[in-house]
Amino acid sequence: MTAPARRFRPADLMPKAPAQIGAMIAAEIAAFDATTPAARATLEDFLAHRIPPEPVEVQFSGGIYLDCFAVTRSNGRYTVVWLPLAGYFALCVDGQFGPLDIGVHGPAIAVFSSV
Repeated sequence: MTAPARRFRPADLMPKAPAQIGAMIAAEIAAFDATTPAARATLEDFLAHRIPPEPVEVQFSGGIYLDCFAVTRSNGRYTVVWLPLAGYFALCVDGQFGPLDIGVHGPAIAVFSSV
């Protein structure tokens, strides 16, 4: 019996991705208009939940699983992830089998603020 082939994760395939994702988020933060109390609260909440990008497997409709990068810690219900194949951020509901994409995509802060 042969050992199963090693499964590659995003971090293996894209070693520079965490730095690139961090730079994208830093640019969003710098450009974010926090002139209203609601916008400031959104930004503060996003920053409080932000984590260094970490590999995570995300489930999509149809039972498809893809390797992505989580960029926020869960608030108990939702996590923001970066989709390497699509090049944008997605909101995932925290499910029994891990994060599940719910079809909210775009910039990290906008995705985060949609709930």
